[in-house]
Amino acid sequence: MGFIKEFKEFAMKGSLVDIAVAFVMGGAFGKVITSFTEGIVSPLIGMIGGADLSKNVFVLKEGVKEVKDAAGVVISEGVAEVAVKWGDFLTAIINFIIVAFVMFLVIKAINKMKKKQEEAPAGPSTTDALLMEIRDSLKK
Repeated sequence: MGFIKEFKEFAMKGSLVDIAVAFVMGGAFGKVITSFTEGIVSPLIGMIGGADLSKNVFVLKEGVKEVKDAAGVVISEGVAEVAVKWGDFLTAIINFIIVAFVMFLVIKAINKMKKKQEEAPAGPSTTDALLMEIRDSLKK
C-alpha cells in the first residue's frame, strides 16, 4: 500500500503535472505547425519551384508494374520504386525551424518576465523609506 501512496504523491507533484500539460500542448502545437507548413509554406515554395515541395524525390531505381495476362493472373510481380524523399525531409526541417523559433520566443518572454520579478525592489520604495524616516523622527 505504501508504494501506491508514494506513486500518487509523485504523480501529483506540480512539476510532473506541468510537464504532462506541456507534452500535450506540444503535440497539438506540432500538428498546427505541420499543417501550416504543408498547407501554406510548401505550396508557396512549390509555386516558385514548380511542384509540391513534399513530392520532390530523387529516384534511385525506377519501379516496375506487375504484369497480368488476359485472365488476370499475375505473370511477374511489381517492384516498388526506390527513391530518396528529400522534399519530405526539407518539409520536416522547415517544421523544426518554425517550432524552434517559436519556442525561442516563448522562453525569451518567460525569461524577461522572470527578470522583471527579480528587479522588483525587495524593500520599501524611496518614497516609503522617506515617509518612514519622517514618522520615526516625529515619534522622538
